[in-house]
Amino acid sequence: MTKTPDPAARIAALRQQLDEASYRYYVLDAPTIPDAEYDRLLRELEQLEAAHPQLVSPDSPTQRVGAPAGSHFAQVRHAIPMLSLGNAFDDAEVLDFVRRIGDRLGRERLIFSAEPKLDGLAVSLRYEHGRFVQGATRGDGFTGEDVTANLRTVKAIPLKLRGSGWPDVLEVRGEVYMPRAAFEAYNQQARLHGGKVLANPRNGAAGSLRQLDARITAQRPLAFFAYGVGQVEGGALPDRHSQVLRQLRQWGLPVSDLTKVVEGAEGLLAYYRQIGARRDTLPFDIDGVVYKLDDVQGQREMGFVSRAPRWALAHKYPAQEQSTTVEAIQIQIGRSGAATPVARLAPVQVAGVTVTNATLHNADQIKRLDVRVGDAVIVRRAGDVIPEVVGVILERRPKGTTPWQMPRHCPVCGSDIVREEGAAVWRCSGELSCPAQRKEAIGHFVSRRAMDVDGLGEKFIEVLVDAGVVQGVADLYRLDLDLLLQLRLVTSAQTPEGFLRAAREHLASGAYSTLEATVARICGKAGAVPDTWQAELLRAGLPAFDWNRKKIASKWAQNLIAALDKSKHTTLERFLFALGIEHVGESTAKALAAWFGDLALIRTLPWPLFKRVPDIGGEVARALGSFFAQAGNQQAIDALLQRGVVIGDTHPPSALLRQGLDLATLLVDLEIPRLTRIRAESLVKALPEVDDILQAGPEALVGAGLPQDTAAALIQWLREDDHAQLLQAAGAALKQLDAITPQQATGQAGPLSGQTVVLTGSLEAMTREQAGAKLEALGAKVTGSVSKKTSFVVAGAEAGSKLTKARELGIEVWDEARLLEFLAGQRA
Repeated sequence: MTKTPDPAARIAALRQQLDEASYRYYVLDAPTIPDAEYDRLLRELEQLEAAHPQLVSPDSPTQRVGAPAGSHFAQVRHAIPMLSLGNAFDDAEVLDFVRRIGDRLGRERLIFSAEPKLDGLAVSLRYEHGRFVQGATRGDGFTGEDVTANLRTVKAIPLKLRGSGWPDVLEVRGEVYMPRAAFEAYNQQARLHGGKVLANPRNGAAGSLRQLDARITAQRPLAFFAYGVGQVEGGALPDRHSQVLRQLRQWGLPVSDLTKVVEGAEGLLAYYRQIGARRDTLPFDIDGVVYKLDDVQGQREMGFVSRAPRWALAHKYPAQEQSTTVEAIQIQIGRSGAATPVARLAPVQVAGVTVTNATLHNADQIKRLDVRVGDAVIVRRAGDVIPEVVGVILERRPKGTTPWQMPRHCPVCGSDIVREEGAAVWRCSGELSCPAQRKEAIGHFVSRRAMDVDGLGEKFIEVLVDAGVVQGVADLYRLDLDLLLQLRLVTSAQTPEGFLRAAREHLASGAYSTLEATVARICGKAGAVPDTWQAELLRAGLPAFDWNRKKIASKWAQNLIAALDKSKHTTLERFLFALGIEHVGESTAKALAAWFGDLALIRTLPWPLFKRVPDIGGEVARALGSFFAQAGNQQAIDALLQRGVVIGDTHPPSALLRQGLDLATLLVDLEIPRLTRIRAESLVKALPEVDDILQAGPEALVGAGLPQDTAAALIQWLREDDHAQLLQAAGAALKQLDAITPQQATGQAGPLSGQTVVLTGSLEAMTREQAGAKLEALGAKVTGSVSKKTSFVVAGAEAGSKLTKARELGIEVWDEARLLEFLAGQRA
């Protein structure tokens, strides 16, 4: 037999929970439960106290508005209490609200002022003779905190009222809030730089106003809306609330333009639904709308209950925050390879939508929040923003949970997941081979500055990949005229019916019947056509078409096949850029091609050897190493070569490489802790081979001239992360380079050898790319930024900041006429 709960015990427990939640929210600015759960507990307490009035006590959460003022701010006693509002959660409660007012005032026609209920922090602004003199939080409704200095930093709050006619004392009440866009931008920067991430815009507003240092508040993107008045002395205000708000706006106080005057319960509910439909697109968070009797005299007649006015009501929307449980944390690979951790959740309703997944942004955010599988968490969904986990309810953490670790391998392709030093984002290094990155990789591969395949647009790539026709960049070279025409027929059709009408022109009756049956199977009933029907149709396979050339244009397909065939004959720099390696742009690809000259060599080099190329540092070198270390990427390159891609400008490595083909330089490039250039040279003098270093113990290393701490650091480094194998492989590659690199440069140096040139502005006789190629052919290094190392700048029309900087540094500037004269002289 189930035991009936003791009402007194349950009331005590609810009060304790609500008091704790209020303290953490109002005083600590660290909420532990979402609003919806707080509201549910409060309503349960109200119902119990209504059923057992003898158990009501003055210190119950139902008898006050908020939490006591914090002790570190001066207290402000409100001349007129800042009471909270009663809540409605369904239409019936709104109808009852209107009925009660009508019965009490004896009126049939009731006019209301309706406005959005902002999710921020309620404040009071005191103006004396039009000047802002004091600002306070609501606190417990009777006593708040003096936050005048902080409120003065909010630009939306006027320090002096506009116009004239204001009362001697005017207390304006309103909401300080943080706009959504500003909140997201603030958090994005916080995540990038390891700062404190705000849980939600409301928490951001509350925390900002309660900073002891107003300079911190000034850095926060806060805004303000006025929604009413409190104390008024030495003057009068209009007798309707809507007119009061209009007057406040004229005096320079911001008032929401969503405020509206409506009539009766129908008007209130229509407003609720209208604002609800716009809720996700509003620039600020709201958790409901507020209804106020517009007649101020009627407000006085209605009066108050213990904690709220009888003439006003907050009609709440479904909560944007809820608590649920993390069932798993998985990695989602984006189109660019970014690895984003996603929490798989026990289903929960948030803002009217069932949420089962929420982003955790990155590994640093998981560490900051300490989210673990099994945790009870607070999930937030606001507008079109992807649901996110914003906090952990540590009190509910089950025993035995362990901190989460980023997996080592991509869940899609198995390639290594890598993280650049100092970066927040982890990435899958299987750029060419990872299905998650396939569309992005193909789009980059065919772009103009890469393989230059004109005619293969984003829509075609989407359908080709989704249909499984193209599973990698090499599959592009298997496309034929028939497949491309089928592709055009499918992608240009808006509906399956439209596709069938177009296809009928090119199929015999039997083949058409087969196609019709395939379409029916894929698309099912009318009105239930899947968004992916085009890709599914191609995946299912189409019958052989007998093309009616009068009914379909094929020239574009012939041009695309010609462009693909032409792209097979390319240069090393274009090919390297087309691979889409992280951090490898056109200039880096050009440098790699110039210095190493051969794809077969580049794809086998350990990453430290890439640092031999000027302007390639550790970050880019590691990205190159990670890319070529993945078997899938190597297989993709092999497939491209097997499909007939030919690199026509292969050549031996540059003789300039010889300046760094020594073991001491390699050791420095490996970035071994404490191993400076001088110490590396001393070590190699005593131990000239890689095997010597690998076999040396602490005594031998110290004997070779290394300090004890450096010797210990080297030994520790060799024990970690396969560093010993890396050193061995790099040493072998060093010897290979030494054997194939010419002793000296062949041919004559160009007239611009050793000079660095920058092009800026627009040229008339040629493009900047064409001009750059001509200058490079004469030995120049063409870069995109001006520095003290720049030899001269070529400035065309509308040259901007680069020209300005060149003049500031005293660098020589050529116009287009001088460039053309110089180039003509080289041809003579």
